[in-house]
Amino acid sequence: MFLAAITLILMAGPQDGTPAIPGEAPVERYREDRANAGALPFRGDDMARAFNGQDGIRRIVGRFVSANFADPRVGEIFMNQDRSRLERVLFEQFCYILNAGCTYTGRDMRSAHKNMGVQQADMNRVVENLQKAMRAEHVSFAAQNRFLAKLAPMRRDIVGR
Repeated sequence: MFLAAITLILMAGPQDGTPAIPGEAPVERYREDRANAGALPFRGDDMARAFNGQDGIRRIVGRFVSANFADPRVGEIFMNQDRSRLERVLFEQFCYILNAGCTYTGRDMRSAHKNMGVQQADMNRVVENLQKAMRAEHVSFAAQNRFLAKLAPMRRDIVGR
């Protein structure tokens, strides 16, 4: 009985006890809050359109995650991460911030990156990978910079050493 209760807790989703999404590893409960996204969304739909809507954002996230897993300079940080969950929550986060009609359901940046040991050089490389993914989607330099400016304050919650 005790083991069954522990299994149910581990399989629970973040807030309401729903099962983990198929393909994702179960996670400990946490409080869902839009503020966890780390930035307020842009107003209007200009940025969503600049990123080619949800389909473009999904392609950017896919390229971005693939690049980070394959990058010998930062790949070790990503090696033990749940790639399915990472892709989902990054898509949600980017889509939410770009005001493309999504809700962010992931953790806050501080707890999501706790004990990962991300250094400033790692952060710089990850940003380079994001820029490459945005360029591949033909996002204008101005739109890239506006988006990166929204993400930049998160550095203090991500860089740990």
